Amino acid sequence: MDTSYTPTELSHLRRTIALAAEALEAGDSPFGSVLVDGKNPSSVLHEDRNRTKTMDDATRHPEFEIARWAAAHMTPEDRRAATVFTSGEHCPMCSAAHAWVGLGRIVYVASAEQLCAWMEEFARGRGVLGEAKLPVALMPIRQVAPGLEVAGPVPELEGEIKDLHRRHAG
Repeated sequence: MDTSYTPTELSHLRRTIALAAEALEAGDSPFGSVLVDGKNPSSVLHEDRNRTKTMDDATRHPEFEIARWAAAHMTPEDRRAATVFTSGEHCPMCSAAHAWVGLGRIVYVASAEQLCAWMEEFARGRGVLGEAKLPVALMPIRQVAPGLEVAGPVPELEGEIKDLHRRHAG
């Protein structure tokens, strides 16, 4: 687990949390992602937030949208050099899209394991058991796409994203 991030990387990670907050305010689950140029680490190429509810399409995850955008706008070499910063570890669908498109490094604030634990904690806090179920199993990125370079979680930012997920859980 890498816990050493540059000020520029932390800035990108904070932006993912801001995008996640935008998603929450729009009625979506709080996830946000930023695609950064491999040649210029301070240059954001594309960013997005979760739009699964507002677009009525469960595939509208920001990581998947970034993969689509990268495939349409970047060369394979530039995709390999790029970094995706994200508020939460990719789900299996997004991990696969990331790998198939050939994007580079992924840095996430909170892991899939943390998110699952938080969902259970929030459900118990509401006195509801078994409500925190998803249509697919969350699993580590490396389990879906073992060749990807992955870093996270980011302890100093976990509390912020956990709070957004708590608010989403109601």
